[in-house]
Amino acid sequence: MAISRTAQPQFNPYGDDDPLPAVGTGAWLAPRATGPLAATLRLPGSKSLTNRELVLAALANGPSLLRSPLHSRDTALMIEALRTLGASIVEVAGGGQFGPDLLVTPGELGGGSIDCGLAGTVMRFIPPVAALALGPVAFDGDESARKRPMRTTIDSLRKLGVDVTDEGRGALPFSLYGTGAVEGGEIEIDASASSQFVSGLLMAAPRFTRGLRLRHTGERLPSMPHIEMTIACLAARGVVVENPEPGLWVVPPSEIQSLDVDIEPDLSNAAPFLAAAVAAGGSVTIEGWPDATTQVGAQLEHLLPRFGATVTRSAHALTVTGGGPVRGVDLDLSASGELAPALVALAALSAEPSTITGIGHLRGHETDRLAALAADLNGLGGAVTELDDGLSIQPRELHGAAWAAYEDHRMATAGAIVGLVASGVEVDDIGTTAKTLPQFPELWAAMLAGRHTDPVTMP
Repeated sequence: MAISRTAQPQFNPYGDDDPLPAVGTGAWLAPRATGPLAATLRLPGSKSLTNRELVLAALANGPSLLRSPLHSRDTALMIEALRTLGASIVEVAGGGQFGPDLLVTPGELGGGSIDCGLAGTVMRFIPPVAALALGPVAFDGDESARKRPMRTTIDSLRKLGVDVTDEGRGALPFSLYGTGAVEGGEIEIDASASSQFVSGLLMAAPRFTRGLRLRHTGERLPSMPHIEMTIACLAARGVVVENPEPGLWVVPPSEIQSLDVDIEPDLSNAAPFLAAAVAAGGSVTIEGWPDATTQVGAQLEHLLPRFGATVTRSAHALTVTGGGPVRGVDLDLSASGELAPALVALAALSAEPSTITGIGHLRGHETDRLAALAADLNGLGGAVTELDDGLSIQPRELHGAAWAAYEDHRMATAGAIVGLVASGVEVDDIGTTAKTLPQFPELWAAMLAGRHTDPVTMP
């Protein structure tokens, strides 16, 4: 996939007509760390959990309350998609510190037009839900979204008897015609490009007339923890997903129970802040860290010590402390690919070589993340080589230069990490972090100021 440095118009995460803060309108000079860090942060809710719970709540047998959900571009797109299909989603006052709670009431599913933006969860989760609607549903998204793989979703719906029109693209835009029901049954898919293909089908499957017996036929399946998250969310709502053997899931037809849910903080969004402690020295603490979770970001507790960090746990908090040289690593991130941009940025600051593999599927994310990371780091004087399934990083002293975000939130935050050490790193579009963390620039500044952050409440 070609890499383009052209910035796109930004989405306003605040849901009103006011302009975005000036920090997102042009190049953002990544601040350099002037000494060891000493910060304590709270982060907004998990995007992965928020969007899964929104889908399940819209398919449930009664109203559900989502407490402390994420408010970001991806979740706003999911909310609008579900509203278009007939769900009522209303903001209500709650105890969350980053915005209101969400009351979701299911409705009769009908047709409409869905804007997927650049949200993989909307692109892969909503079509199986839309297949249950009565009427036509059209899907499109950002220009970059049209490059993301969707053939598995389209083909799986056809195997289930759904009328889908895509003119052979296997990508956005496409449309389907729902008849109000999906027969279900047994299908095979190749979900090698994204675990979201599996999760999307599993969440709608309880509403299929015969349920679903889903088999993955590919040689690999990335990001298995995300599928485990989906299964856990279904189980909490009374749906038992059987997994009798690797790559096979069986979902019986059943009601999805209404449920009030507390959304955990987004642990993947913690990655740049915790990596900062390793890069700059000192410590960063994330409050509200769950004792047990299905989130991929939980693996940071075990991955960051490989770079030389010390990780400690206390009651509902995780602290990462750095101070020594950043170590080179040899990592397989096939189960935690979304952490790769932050960890690759950290590896580029080491005086030792690193190899990070298991991330070939990241070529089909918001951008080709392997090509993007190599291009940006090499532009700063690095020596990064693309592999078939990862990146090889050789030690080089980095210097300031332009850092392209490529409309990708995790690319933008990776640039911020490098900028802690290399003076003059200019991220071209820090506003793209609104995809999953609109408050990123403010939280980053608070971390560097060394203060205990009061959450930045969404208007």
